[in-house]
Amino acid sequence: LILPGVGAFADCMKHLQERDLITALKEEVQGKKKPLLGICLGMQALFEDSEENGYTKGLGFLKGNIVKMSDAAESRVRIPHIGWNSLTFPNPGRLFEGIEENPYVYFVHSYYLKAAEPSIVTAETEYGTLIHASVEKDNVFACQFHPEKSSSVGLSILKNFISLT
Repeated sequence: LILPGVGAFADCMKHLQERDLITALKEEVQGKKKPLLGICLGMQALFEDSEENGYTKGLGFLKGNIVKMSDAAESRVRIPHIGWNSLTFPNPGRLFEGIEENPYVYFVHSYYLKAAEPSIVTAETEYGTLIHASVEKDNVFACQFHPEKSSSVGLSILKNFISLT
């Protein structure tokens, strides 16, 4: 399963609820243990909540919160974060098998994850702050960046995910 994402957190959760996809996702991911890959907003929706446009509850598959990136002058970064950044790997991750340290991937976002469990963070990047860029726990995988727009590195990540099914 792939939960893609472009848009706003509250709208995403509203549409998932209206289409009864939250129940379906829980049955498939938590019940049947099917692998799930969340991408960008799809990653954010997997967590407990977001502060985007006010507080909105997420799916809660993973522990953590989605917070706004600071565009304060002292951070010297532009928001939204659009462009290529390198990753470091604080913990082993099956999505990154065969990928060398510091690969460049493509980001487009204004909110980011603060994971409650450091052990699930498999990739990080710096953009005015430390960003938890990818996570993995059991059969749930997620990337804040867009692997589908990240050239050969992204293709390798997607191939690694497909090999898990």
